[in-house]
Amino acid sequence: MKLLVFQHIECEHPGQLRKYLAQDGVDWDAVELDEGDPIPELDAYDALWVMGGPMDVWDTEQHPWLIAEKQAIRRWVTELQRPYLGLCLGHQLLADALDGNCSKLNPPEIGVMDIHLTDAGKTDPIFKDMPTSQKALQWHSVKVDKSPSDSVILASSPACGNQAMRVGKKAWSMQYHVEVEPDTVDTWAKVPAYRQALVNTLGEQALPDMLASATDNLAGFADNSALLYRNFMQAI
Repeated sequence: MKLLVFQHIECEHPGQLRKYLAQDGVDWDAVELDEGDPIPELDAYDALWVMGGPMDVWDTEQHPWLIAEKQAIRRWVTELQRPYLGLCLGHQLLADALDGNCSKLNPPEIGVMDIHLTDAGKTDPIFKDMPTSQKALQWHSVKVDKSPSDSVILASSPACGNQAMRVGKKAWSMQYHVEVEPDTVDTWAKVPAYRQALVNTLGEQALPDMLASATDNLAGFADNSALLYRNFMQAI
């Protein structure tokens, strides 16, 4: 298997999921789109993962490469019909690349929060053996407010109705982060856009509380990450 990963900032990589890729001997290439890396020939890859980032799906003037990225995602999902996993921005890009829509979420959803599987999520292969309610790391100010055609919502939260979805049979995405590692919150807090969103939403003293909450939930994050990875691999 050969995996292609779209990244939008160096610190938002597959994180915890890298460990499982290494264990399985999966060959994967990361394309750092914000650094000008070109999108390679898609036909050479078996699966596509699209990670998070500080930009919004509509920021095409500041980040013109978003146009080509969305075209690639559209071709991947609708023409090639190969497996897709999107996280945070990758969730929003999947909707925006198709016929869905994204809009601002006010206030942003930041912190360790509960997400709940829908009835469809409880029977979807991506969530096999996973708890129907789980703690998840959130750090976003955009939501998918219109899901694409041929999609089903798999998880939700009180603040955001589409926390996870499946499009067709092989494309999954989550608004929350499943790749969390011990240093994730501290590292992301050094990104100016992320730190400002944190402060604006939760106040100047929010970071220590968020770090403590993430640390308390690391074991659960790791368990859910491992299960989701294995479920994805089995499903495809």
